[in-house]
Amino acid sequence: MKRLSGWDAVLLYSETPSVHMHTLKLAVIDLSELGDRQFGIEEFRRVIHGRLYKLDPFRYELVDIPFKIHHPMWRENCEVDLEYHVRPYRVDSPGGRRQLDDAVGRIASTPLDRSRPLWEMYFIEGLANGRIAVLGKIHHALADGVASANLLARGMDPQTGPQAERDSYATDPPPGRAELVRTAFADHMRQIGRLPGVVRYTAQGIQRVRKSSKKFSAELTRPFTPPPSFMNHRVDAQRKFATATLALADVKETAKRLGVTINDMVLAISAGALRGLSLKYDGQADHPLLASVPVSFDFSPDRISGNYFTGVMMVVPIQLDDPLERVRAVHEAATDAKDTHHLMGPELVSRWSAYFPPAPAERLFHWLAEKDGQNKILNLPISNVPGPREPGRVGGALVTEIYSVGPLTTGSGLNITVWSYVDQLNISVLSDGATLEDPHELTDAMIEAFIEIRRAAGLSDELTVIESAMAQ
Repeated sequence: MKRLSGWDAVLLYSETPSVHMHTLKLAVIDLSELGDRQFGIEEFRRVIHGRLYKLDPFRYELVDIPFKIHHPMWRENCEVDLEYHVRPYRVDSPGGRRQLDDAVGRIASTPLDRSRPLWEMYFIEGLANGRIAVLGKIHHALADGVASANLLARGMDPQTGPQAERDSYATDPPPGRAELVRTAFADHMRQIGRLPGVVRYTAQGIQRVRKSSKKFSAELTRPFTPPPSFMNHRVDAQRKFATATLALADVKETAKRLGVTINDMVLAISAGALRGLSLKYDGQADHPLLASVPVSFDFSPDRISGNYFTGVMMVVPIQLDDPLERVRAVHEAATDAKDTHHLMGPELVSRWSAYFPPAPAERLFHWLAEKDGQNKILNLPISNVPGPREPGRVGGALVTEIYSVGPLTTGSGLNITVWSYVDQLNISVLSDGATLEDPHELTDAMIEAFIEIRRAAGLSDELTVIESAMAQ
C-alpha cells in the first residue's frame, strides 16, 4: 500500500461527470514485418500479461479512506482482469487518420471505473494499410507525462535482446478499515511535522521574488484574469480528438534559424492557430491568452508513476499579427515564466497540495465544473513532452507513431499536447463537444501557422512528408 501524493489526489478530486481526468496515449503499429504471424487482441493480451510484473501502475487499485479523513491509497499489487482492461475496437472505413481520431474521441468521452485499476487499453483494428492502433486511457492520478513516457518504454520491446516475460505477478490482499484509519492518522502526524519546511520553502520563494531585479509581466503576476475566449465555458462530457504530424527536422531547422527552442516553436505555432480561431469565433484577438505549460521537476528514467510537475503560466501572444513577432514574444514570455517558476520554487504547489482536505476539495471542483463561466486561472493547457528517440516495437511489430494528450480542465474546452517520437513532432488536440465542431480545424490551423513562420523566416514552405505516418 502507498498513499497518493497531494498532487496525485488533487488530480483525482478534480474529476467530475463532465471533466474526465484520464490521459490518452495512442500508438499506431505496422504489422507488415510480421509476415503470416497472427497478432490479434489475444496475442496482445498475452504480451501485456507477460509484462504486468514491471508495469506497476497497471496493478494499482484505488482505496478510499473511511470518512475521507485523508488522501486515498493505492493497493499496489491487485488482480488485473485483462478481458476487461484490454478491449477490441474497430474504426469506421476507410480507416484513415480522421476515422482513428473520431474513434479516440468516442472512447475518451467516458470516465474510468474507479472500482478497478484506473486504466483501459483499446486494440483498434480496421486501419488502412493493415495497421492497428493501441490506445491507452490512463488516469492522470497514476502518472504524469514523464512517468507515462517511461511506462510506455517498459511496455514496448527492448532494442536489444529478448523481452523478459513472466506468467504471473505478485498480488497483495486488500487492507482492512482499521488499518486504513490507523495509517491515515499516522501520516497526518508526519504531514504536520513537514509543515514548517513547506512554510519555509514558500517564504524563501517569496523572498527571492522580492529581491529579484527582474520586472515580471503583468499577465504573469495576476494570473487569475485570463481574457474571455470561445474555449472557456462549462465543459460538457463529450470529447473530440484530432492529430497532425510535423517533421521534427523541419521544426528544429526553424527553431535554429530563429534562435529559439522547440518548446518556443510549439507555443508560437499554437499562438498563430489560436489567433485565427479567436478571430473567427470571438471576432477579435486583441489580448494575449494565458496557458498552463506543465514543467516536470523529476526526470528520472526509472519513474513510472506519480505526478512531479507544476503548471507554469505562460503568455500566448495571439494579439500579434506578425508571425516572427509572435515567435520573439513567446521566447521572451517563456524566459519570464521560467524565471518566475524557479524563483518561487518548482515544488510550491505540489507541496501545499498535500494539505488539501479530500471532501471539501471534491465538493469545490464539482461546484466549479457546473458553473457556466470561464476558467478563472487559465485559458487552456499546452504541453510539449519529449518522447522516445528510438523506434519501439510491440510483439515484434513496429510502432510508427505515438500521440498523447492530457485532460480538459474545468472551464477550458481545449487541450493541446505535442509529443516527439523518433523523427516526428506529433500534435494532439482534445476538445469538448461545444468548443469546436471539428477539432481538425485547430490541427490544420497549427500546420498553417508553422508554414507561415517558416515562410517569414525565409525557409521553404514545402514541409517534409513523414512517410511512416498516417496521411494528413
